[in-house]
Amino acid sequence: MAGTSEHTPLDLPEGDPFGAHNLPYGVFSEGPDGERRVGVRLGDHVLDAGAAALALGSPYAALLAQPTLNALLAAGRTAWSDVRRALTAWVTVPAHRDTVRPFLHPLASVTLHLPFEVADYVDFYASENHASNLGRLFRPDEEPLKPNWKHLPVGYHGRAGTVVVSGTDVVRPSGQRKGPADPAPVFGPSVRLDIETEVGYVVGVPSAQGTSVPLASYRDHVFGICLLNDWSARDIQNWETVPLGPHLGKSFATSVSAWITPLDALDAARTAPPERTVPLLPYLDDTDATDDPAGYDLRITVSLNGHVISEPPFSGMYWTGAQMLAHMTVNGASLRTGDLYGSGTISGTEENERGSLIEMTWNGQRPLELPDGKRGFLEDGDVVTMTAWAPGPGGVRVGLGEVTGRVVGHR
Repeated sequence: MAGTSEHTPLDLPEGDPFGAHNLPYGVFSEGPDGERRVGVRLGDHVLDAGAAALALGSPYAALLAQPTLNALLAAGRTAWSDVRRALTAWVTVPAHRDTVRPFLHPLASVTLHLPFEVADYVDFYASENHASNLGRLFRPDEEPLKPNWKHLPVGYHGRAGTVVVSGTDVVRPSGQRKGPADPAPVFGPSVRLDIETEVGYVVGVPSAQGTSVPLASYRDHVFGICLLNDWSARDIQNWETVPLGPHLGKSFATSVSAWITPLDALDAARTAPPERTVPLLPYLDDTDATDDPAGYDLRITVSLNGHVISEPPFSGMYWTGAQMLAHMTVNGASLRTGDLYGSGTISGTEENERGSLIEMTWNGQRPLELPDGKRGFLEDGDVVTMTAWAPGPGGVRVGLGEVTGRVVGHR
């Protein structure tokens, strides 16, 4: 066919992290107010998946010609695999090139949106290193971990309505705060605004209220993962989190990446979690899951105003996504399509692997020395960007995109 030898966006450089082995999903429009459509990233382009499906006469057009990913999320694991297989063929089989090519748009020319309607949001606390660091920081005369920490994945319920897509400005929140020497609380903008480097899990298939989701059903319910930054106002949080959990110090903004990487793209990155040092109750016991591990080897980089400040390794997370899901539903709480749950801050064993400023600066006592000045916590105008990749088939990388946000002054 004429034009089939012409170089196109379908001809990616070898090893491109967003090649046909990846194919993450998002939602885009041509212009900020244009019609929103499901897109699939290929290199530095986005494929209008619904339009391509219609042009090719695909039976999956009804799932893909949508303004959000929710219809696809709800379709279930068999449909997820079938659609992924079809998409792979559309971008790799020469006979489809001329049909598919008109539906590829340069990323720089489109607007990316929150890819799914968030139903509920839960944030966990799954890194032993992070939990231990905060324990040593705030309870130096006690054991770093609370007695329950190795028996269950600790978590709290957040605000689904303040989950925003990467690139959205984050307004510095105001609230009550009280320092140790203050006679009474004061009201005003947070002066200890922080980040939390996390991975988010996106739920597709719902579950009935009154039932629970066992470990073995994790991949039947979770569609994929994204990068997540659960912005935190540490001063507001510290004052309000007695005796209940986080509230206003967390609920003002949670940023997620524009691309959802399906679990099927991460098979080569699957890894066993760290050794369990406390026996687990049966619903959390993953001892027999060594041939089907639920951990992931993700390599994350955190930058502040373009300067790398940390590289937290996700492979060391004590609790897995499967265990978090099992615990989240063990009381009979239902899942809904579009539920999002976060891993909690990811921190490694080394100082350059910590996933929050409160750890990196030891609560502001050891400010970061950056080319544009010292930082204990975030200042207005600061831009935080998290990127990540995972090992893929044959040594190629699977790109996880980025989540970025700029801090703006309180309103």
